[in-house]
Amino acid sequence: MKVAKRLNGIGEYYFSQKLREIETLNRQGKAIINLGIGSPDLPPHPEVIKVLQEEAAKPHTHAYQSYKGAPALREAFSEWYYRWYGIKPDPATEVLPLIGSKEGILHICMTYLNPGDEVLVPDPGYPTYQSAVKLAGGQPVFYSLKEKNNYLPDLAKLEKRGLKKVKLMFVNYPHMPTGQLPLPGLFSSLVRFAERHKILLVHDNPYSFILNDKPESLLAVPGAREHVLELNSLSKSHNMAGWRVGVLCGSARRIEEVLRFKSNMDSGMFLPVQLAAAKALTLGNDWHRELNNIYRGRKEKAKSLLQILGCRFSNEQAGLFLWAGIPDGYPDGYALSDEILHTAGVFITPGGIFGKAGKKYVRISLCAPEEKIEEAISRINKALKKR
Repeated sequence: MKVAKRLNGIGEYYFSQKLREIETLNRQGKAIINLGIGSPDLPPHPEVIKVLQEEAAKPHTHAYQSYKGAPALREAFSEWYYRWYGIKPDPATEVLPLIGSKEGILHICMTYLNPGDEVLVPDPGYPTYQSAVKLAGGQPVFYSLKEKNNYLPDLAKLEKRGLKKVKLMFVNYPHMPTGQLPLPGLFSSLVRFAERHKILLVHDNPYSFILNDKPESLLAVPGAREHVLELNSLSKSHNMAGWRVGVLCGSARRIEEVLRFKSNMDSGMFLPVQLAAAKALTLGNDWHRELNNIYRGRKEKAKSLLQILGCRFSNEQAGLFLWAGIPDGYPDGYALSDEILHTAGVFITPGGIFGKAGKKYVRISLCAPEEKIEEAISRINKALKKR
């Protein structure tokens, strides 16, 4: 039995493979410190957990749910968008809860792509973008994001290459993995670009609350509703990665189109999870301030670790990670990552998994306590002395 042709060129997700290697090393007694994956190690707010417990104990909350999500959750997302981004999508028609925003990426590709359709994909960028495009039969067209250009797309260069076959464009600011914030005017330029070329912009926006005082939505640009679908998530901003709660916002027409696909793929989200997520969306500045204070302390420790390795980095990064250029002497980030994994028992992510433009970079996750990062620093120092 052969696998379907759609899996040609689709490998196992890098972190899935690497975690198995780390598990093997741990069984050998290595006790690896994992600074690679952006899975928040802190819990959600106690009130959120309380709602989940109380609602799960009720006898009537265990049935199938609406394919469009519970009204309470859609209302909460709408109010959340209004409070933080200054726009208020219609909860009845312009908000679609997702079982994690990662599934929304594939839903969008399956909804709009035919074989041969092209999709603009950032390099470096989240690997799932290109995988979802390929699975849907589309063709990823990578646009390079360069450090010297503040990791912003060169729209003029894209126009010169020709965009006749391009149907979608993935964008992501604050950007993962580089932490680049959107510079003034970027979002307006993207919307005008999409309007000129009849391209649907897909903005992946899960990092706008982490180490960032000014959350922004691409949907807030005048005229964006007809050209933008925006993905958002509670995974990072509310420490709910394992809960799998995301959202897709856009015009009623676009939401209805995506729902035609999504409604055939799942049977809704567990109601107590939806109601607890609605509670999480009411959390205010105190929650984000406290969370960011923790990440700020971790970021300083991570900077020290990168300096010991001889890496260079920008201090102006948002999100859950630190992105850094590797020192001379290493062919790529994989070599540096593997060296410290096997000599110091510390795992950091090679930038090459995010695309060719990430080859000379590494990424450190801030999802570990300061004590763990300090221990990683100590191990690396010892390993370097043995050279």
